[in-house]
Amino acid sequence: MKMKRKSIVFTGGGTAGHVVVNLALIPEFLKENYDVHYIGSYQGIEKDLIEQLDGVTYHGITTGKLRRYISLENLKDPFRVLKGIFQARQLLKKINPDVVFSKGGFVSVPVVMASKMVGIPSIIHESDFTPGLANKIATKFSPFILTTFPETTKHLPKEKAKHIGAIIREELFQGDAEKAYQFTGLNPDKPTVLVMGGSAGAQKINENIRNALPVLLKDFQVIHLCGKGKIDPSKKQSGYVQYEYISDELKDLLTITDVVVSRAGSNAIFEFLALRIPMLLIPLSKQSSRGDQILNAQSFEKQGFAEVIEEEELTREQLFSKVRNLYNKRVDYHKKMSTYQPEEVKDEVIQLIKNTMNP
Repeated sequence: MKMKRKSIVFTGGGTAGHVVVNLALIPEFLKENYDVHYIGSYQGIEKDLIEQLDGVTYHGITTGKLRRYISLENLKDPFRVLKGIFQARQLLKKINPDVVFSKGGFVSVPVVMASKMVGIPSIIHESDFTPGLANKIATKFSPFILTTFPETTKHLPKEKAKHIGAIIREELFQGDAEKAYQFTGLNPDKPTVLVMGGSAGAQKINENIRNALPVLLKDFQVIHLCGKGKIDPSKKQSGYVQYEYISDELKDLLTITDVVVSRAGSNAIFEFLALRIPMLLIPLSKQSSRGDQILNAQSFEKQGFAEVIEEEELTREQLFSKVRNLYNKRVDYHKKMSTYQPEEVKDEVIQLIKNTMNP
């Protein structure tokens, strides 16, 4: 009698940060010939990222957004979530996976809830300093939640929370500088600043970077990942390249990056830390987030890995000053960053997933 292939469902989305840990783990299960599925939203960034992978079956479901602000859409969201739970339940019954691994984001809530309903164990991963709303809800339906920061466990049920550390994508250490210079057309003899405003871009960062170009380009080259639909053709000039979003080539671009200007999402900043890249962090403000990025950035600044500018205080002058300071003191930053050795957590997480699977 032919044995059933081991099967796993991954979920998570809304932003690239809710997908990158899954992107680090999925290839390991594909290597072992697991039947790998992904449940995400119909049009989210997770769909674009996951559908680039061979061997993964993607399924879209309806989902709400779990907004923290008043909106008429909030009245519709409970019905969307209920529909998403029904769809996820049907999918899980059909796929019959041995386990569900959730990275968080609003799309993951119906999947984790449905997994509890049909008796499939799940594991949740939380990257930020404090747990997000989606993971707070989903934790009630899952036996485990893994955390990146040790402090995060204080905000979660003691019997479920486990500090695991940062899961870093192996491919990030396989970048090729020559490919990066060919891709960008930049000069190998001039230092490079990489600007990342997150998968959706960041308007205020974009504006200040572009306003600072006259002074920045005297000393640096700039690679600007500005977000979908946010390229400004009028700013085309030598030493400045713009892209909406980069996926496969990112590992190459990071090899030529001397300073990175970024939001303060946990996955990204731990990747920069692992690669020893000095960071200027501009966290999302409390007006447009729950404040988790501010805590992430403060933690890294305190440890000497980054400098921070609050979004409300961001000016082109301050931005240039901080970038220049980071570059001038890069040797000191590299020394401090070298004290951090990325935990060998991937194997531990994989083993935990296997141990949690239905027999």
